[in-house]
Amino acid sequence: MYASVRDDLRATLDEIRDAGLYKPERVIGTPQSASVGVTEGGAPGDVLNFCANNYLGLADHPAVVAAAKDALDRWGYGMASVRFICGTQEIHKELEQRLSAFLGQEDTILYSSCFDANGGVFETLLGPEDAVISDALNHASIIDGIRLSKARRHRYANRDMADLEQQLKDSVAGGSRRRLIVTDGVFSMDGYVAPLREICDLADRYDAMVMVDDSHAVGFVGPGGRGTPELHGVADRVDIVTGTLGKALGGASGGYVAARAEIVELLRQRSRPYLFSNSLAPVIAAASLTVLDLLESAGDLRGRLAANTALFRSRMTEEGFELLPGDHPIAPVMIGDAAKAGRMAELLLERGVYVIGFSYPVVPMGQARIRVQLSAAHSTEDVERAVSAFADARAALEG
Repeated sequence: MYASVRDDLRATLDEIRDAGLYKPERVIGTPQSASVGVTEGGAPGDVLNFCANNYLGLADHPAVVAAAKDALDRWGYGMASVRFICGTQEIHKELEQRLSAFLGQEDTILYSSCFDANGGVFETLLGPEDAVISDALNHASIIDGIRLSKARRHRYANRDMADLEQQLKDSVAGGSRRRLIVTDGVFSMDGYVAPLREICDLADRYDAMVMVDDSHAVGFVGPGGRGTPELHGVADRVDIVTGTLGKALGGASGGYVAARAEIVELLRQRSRPYLFSNSLAPVIAAASLTVLDLLESAGDLRGRLAANTALFRSRMTEEGFELLPGDHPIAPVMIGDAAKAGRMAELLLERGVYVIGFSYPVVPMGQARIRVQLSAAHSTEDVERAVSAFADARAALEG
């Protein structure tokens, strides 16, 4: 049987390659940092890394690494269990309490990833008599989580408040019992920030709850790095915040839901990814507590990240590149053609800059791009070198 299936799969893989949509995985032989060693793919030894979610440069921070080493000795390697059986340690409860305080929410529940967190919310809270109203550009984990629920589904155009209001009106007219508006805080492929104040105003008007996936914001967006609810001054009006420990907060893995107390309590009882997945590794929980300590005095890191972002965006614009507007460290350089974006990423790697071309189905057809991500770990010289490499690669591509 598999022989015929194998031929079909090989044909599909060939189609992906021919369309320029194949996504190779380059192997890194060093810790995650502003500069990494790529062991294959034409890279010239160590290269500048401009494609990680390591926004604050904490993935290899000495204090974080030390906390992880200490945690191995004290708490062991893994729990070999789920939380409600014998998978809850003091370190898990401490991290949940600290995240709640940091994010301004009543309680927090940990998951093995933010994908699981988003996968566990909708089915638990919403039934067929309820409605979920989702931004069209929300992360795949939100889309998949909504599919797992039986709630009525409404979608509004990205950050379009008139469309959101119409979808809310339709959900009310349809007799929905509960209404949940869900949005990314920052949209990962574009760097756009959701207009949370306007969303909360509409939620109040139509008696809806608000959920924000703030994975690309917590740690560095907002005056205290508490994310887009803090940025917009609506932390007390957002009912559910999901996020990851795998980006600015150290870059390992793990996710969470920080929310109203009753929501978190119900998730502990009925959220399937929580009930049927191993507990977060204690070493990650302990290191994440150290990250939260660092965030209390990370104003200099956030300032450096903002400066690097502004420099890259301004210099690339001077060089004639098209970037999506904004001031987030996600800085998409628009290429258009998928094959061209992939080839340009290869040329940049040859010039010592590691970036990735994104194309369909990750982004819409015809909107291929190189998503550059700045870090506080980058120096001014690193940013200037990246801009020069982009200019050289474009010349080589067009020549």
